[in-house]
Formats: sequence, C-alpha cells, structure tokens
Amino acid sequence: MSYWLGVSLAVASGLLNNVGSLLQKKVVNDIPQEAREKRFFRTLIRNPLWFAGLVLQLVFGSIFFMAAQLYIGPALIPGLMATGLIVLAVGSVWLIGESLRAQEVVGILAVMAGIAMLALSGLVIDVPSYDFLDPGFITRIAVFTAGLAILMLVLSVLRRRRLRTTAVSLALISGLCFALSNYWIGVLMGTISHVFEGTSVIPELVLFGGSAAILVLTNIFGISTLQTAYKTGQVNLLIPIQQVPVQTTPGLVYLLVFLLPLPDLLSVILFFSGVALIIVSSFLLARRQVTIQSIK
Repeated sequence: MSYWLGVSLAVASGLLNNVGSLLQKKVVNDIPQEAREKRFFRTLIRNPLWFAGLVLQLVFGSIFFMAAQLYIGPALIPGLMATGLIVLAVGSVWLIGESLRAQEVVGILAVMAGIAMLALSGLVIDVPSYDFLDPGFITRIAVFTAGLAILMLVLSVLRRRRLRTTAVSLALISGLCFALSNYWIGVLMGTISHVFEGTSVIPELVLFGGSAAILVLTNIFGISTLQTAYKTGQVNLLIPIQQVPVQTTPGLVYLLVFLLPLPDLLSVILFFSGVALIIVSSFLLARRQVTIQSIK
C-alpha cells in the first residue's frame, strides 16, 4: 500500500510541475521584447500568473515530491513525474487552439506505458533506513555531484561559443540541476528525522545542512536557467530535452551511488525500458514545435 501511495504522490508532483511550466511559459511569451532584455526576471516575479506557476512547482509539487521520497526513494520518482508531459502536450494544444496529431498521441501513449513499466519495476530505495553516514557513500555522492557540476560548466562554455545551441544547453543545464536536486532531496529526507528529533551527530548535521543548501541552489538555478531558455526556445522542445539528464541519472544513482543489489531481471528490464520510452516519447511530443509567438 505504501509503495502505491509513493507512486501516486510522484505522479501528482509531475502534474503540478508541468502545469506550473505552462503558466510560466505563457507569461514569458507575453513579455514585450524590450522587457526581455532589460528587466526580464523583475517582470516575471511581479506577474501573478508566473508566480502561481512557481508556487505550484516549488510548494505543492515539492511537498508531494518529498513525501514520495519517503515511500519509494529517488530512483523511480523522476520517471513517474513524466506524467506531467501529458499535461504539457494537451495544455499547449489548448493554449494555441490546435488538435493533437498522430505522433503526439503515440507520444502520450508511450509516456503512459513507460510510467506503467517504472511503477511495476519496484526499483525502490529505502531512504529512512539507509546509512547516509557511511564513508564510502559520502565519497560516492561527492564524486557524483562533482561530475554533474563539471557537465554543467562544459555546457555553459558551449552555449557561449555556439549561440545556436544556447536554448538546448540551458535546458540540459537545468535538467542537471534538477537531477542533483532529485538525488539530494533523498539525503535530506534520510537525515531530517534525526535532526529534528535532536538525535543527530555532527556529520549528520553537516550532511543535512549541505543537502538543504544544494536543494535551494539547484532549484533556483534550474528554474532561472529554464526561464532564460524560454526566451529563445520552445516549451515542448525544451522540457523534453531537460528531462534527458533527469530521467537517466536515477538508474546510475541506484547502481553506482547507493550500490544496491539488482532486483530480478524483469524489474531491471521494466525500469530501463520505461526510461527509454519516456525519453523517446518526450521528443515525439516535442515535435509540435510551439514557437515563442504561438501562445497568447
């Protein structure tokens, strides 16, 4: 029962996050060109609709996300949250007044199939009982975090040297930020009970404080980077691109960071097949090619 509750919470978090993305994208598209250049973020923050989208993501979406972590851990949640891509496809159609084409219907069905595979894989990380103070684990999370940070730096350099790749690079950087956030929130949830009960040791307090700081920074940077990408890119293209690192890192976290034993062969096949289907379906949905001027 607790497993399926965790699955439901993750799906709800994905729906809320993508509704928030649609609201933010609409606001970005409505900003006059001169405001985009000089007071972009100030204009966004003052817009009630954009702020409502942010609240859906950071408040309600995060509450469901953190609750899901306690039940199923960080491996399955990003894939289950891909349910929101269906909202993204249907919502953008509603905003621009067009109908879904055959390839987008296939994409939606593929998302649903991928999510079902992930839900049935049972690739769960038991966050509350995991030993986050194990020295080997701390070394692995440091290497994992540094590796993703280096990838972000490489993409940042690339976008400045090749202007045509700016929006794509920014979307990938945003995805890497959320991949880090998705992982570190598991560390936060694994240490939070001891901290608030007053039974934590100093290394645990350091880990809790570090994870909280990383969560704040990655979410702020991930959201602001994606908003910048929206200025020159398309929401139906950028969100799926952003999802590539978000969807591919959880399997690596399960195998290489937590070093958990592989479950039965069927679970492994279901997990990686589900991830592959979600990534492919993301790009099928992206082919709608909503331009910056399309959403009014």
